[in-house]
Amino acid sequence: MHEDRIIELEIKVAYQEDLIQELNKIVGQQQQQITRLEATCKLLNERIKSLSSVINVEENIDQPPPHY
Repeated sequence: MHEDRIIELEIKVAYQEDLIQELNKIVGQQQQQITRLEATCKLLNERIKSLSSVINVEENIDQPPPHY
């Protein structure tokens, strides 16, 4: 009876170790994805800023001066 309990605990520990390894792998993949998404967001933000400055310049060219 005592030996069965030890075997049962060893089996549970083995499953938990496998689960921890799998979760660690998933967390690593998610971190890589987060890093890529952050880089994409930064690039998009820079593009929006550059386009915004171009649009503002074009709007100023098309508008008459404020005294009209």
